[in-house]
Amino acid sequence: MQHLDPDRLVLLALSEEPEELTESDHLAECAVCRRDLDGFREVAGLGAEAQEVHDLPAPPERIWRAIEDDIARTRVKETPVTDLAEHRAHRKRSRRWAPLIAAAAAAVFAIAGTVTVDRLLDRRATESVTARATLTPLPTVSADAKGSVRVLADGEVEIDVSNLPLTTGFHEVWLLDPDDPTKMVALGNLSDQRRVVLPVPPGTDLNRFRLVDVSDEPHDGDATHSGNSLLRGTLTS
Repeated sequence: MQHLDPDRLVLLALSEEPEELTESDHLAECAVCRRDLDGFREVAGLGAEAQEVHDLPAPPERIWRAIEDDIARTRVKETPVTDLAEHRAHRKRSRRWAPLIAAAAAAVFAIAGTVTVDRLLDRRATESVTARATLTPLPTVSADAKGSVRVLADGEVEIDVSNLPLTTGFHEVWLLDPDDPTKMVALGNLSDQRRVVLPVPPGTDLNRFRLVDVSDEPHDGDATHSGNSLLRGTLTS
């Protein structure tokens, strides 16, 4: 799914322009853009509250890098920032919202000290997590393979895995009924990415299908589980 441009999300967060119908439809479907928009709105609110605060220090370099790192993580297809100074100069010339972001970041840093921009932008996503699981390797899999799962309130599952065995097929994520592991729901493939966000099919009962399974699947055209599980973990709230 193509994401909305970050500049456009900021304008919407500042209420400078109304949402177009296509944007409203996109935001209704895209959890990533909704989280970004909520994060920008929160920063904009902090900036508005900090208008009476004066003589704040300029945001340190690590604050800018936190902003860039956050954008890079949530925009996989976005062009990487290779020249931070040039990028920042362009932003100051062409983006009206840059002073607001800087002021909010500086206010948070100066007043709270230990609060980072990354924590600020991720706070809403963290609060929306409804369940978690730690994935551990099965006996036939190397002990350094591992993973974690977060169930988000908007009906998606975020999966982060590492050190999975190499495969000539692909890795697939499943939800299993621990009382009857033959009953399962396929969530999707991990592809070549370490971290992915997959939608939970509507109507799936996560109280029943609470066992998360990562399997090694061959390219044989068979949509059922191969029986070769690599990682498993149980969802807990």
